[in-house]
Amino acid sequence: MDPIGFAHHDHDSCIKDTVTTVDAHCISAGLQFTPVRKRVLEILLEEHRALGAYEVLDRLREEGLGSQPPVAYRALDFLTKHGFVHKIERLNAFIACAHPAEEHTPAFLICRVCSSVAEAETDLTQGRIARIADSTGFQIERAILEAEGLCPNCRPETASA
Repeated sequence: MDPIGFAHHDHDSCIKDTVTTVDAHCISAGLQFTPVRKRVLEILLEEHRALGAYEVLDRLREEGLGSQPPVAYRALDFLTKHGFVHKIERLNAFIACAHPAEEHTPAFLICRVCSSVAEAETDLTQGRIARIADSTGFQIERAILEAEGLCPNCRPETASA
């Protein structure tokens, strides 16, 4: 799959479609998609950059949905546990999943200038790390790939000759 996050797209549909997908998945799995959990997901979807828990909490506080850190952390824990949100370890922040309710191994492309994050998909059965794991008898169960650099919007244009 192509990375999602740097390309221009219909952002309103992106938010609506993701929330609809997560809501349907929660209903079918018997999970409670509470108003606070939904709003936290929407907050993360509104930007294609990772947000820290306190940034999310500030937005919730402004909207009257909670002012104590456990409110944000509980919602983020639920969303992360069920694969609707990913934690970006490098930034100690969270981003909405580009492929909610799908089994996948994400890779994150993090712009060091604007902090936007694009999510791409990796295959743990391919590549150098898979070969190393295989040669040592190690079974990979979970991996997080994070790459830092410049997004297309922040990368300086090369001079044309």
